[in-house]
Amino acid sequence: MENQEQKESYQKKIESQLDEWRADIDRLRARARSATAETRLKYQESIDKLEMKMDEGKSKLKDIKESSGDAWESIKEGADSIWDTMKATFSEVRDKLRDDDEEEEEKKA
Repeated sequence: MENQEQKESYQKKIESQLDEWRADIDRLRARARSATAETRLKYQESIDKLEMKMDEGKSKLKDIKESSGDAWESIKEGADSIWDTMKATFSEVRDKLRDDDEEEEEKKA
């Protein structure tokens, strides 16, 4: 039963992270709407990249949910790798867009 509890705990953690990233994407969309056309394009490219990563994460979460018994442990290893990549991608996009926002502000000044 302990294995099942670990699996459920892991699923909840992943679902929570996906929800957080979904909110991040929604905030990026809102910022993009008020940006210049050039910056809006950069936002959209980043959002598209993040959406692809979200789809990968959702697919892996589905695999975990559908796995049985000890099989989820092997799936978890692949999921951990995807989560690390997703975290890095989200961080990279945030930093890039923050730099773009600062650059745009400097142009306005």
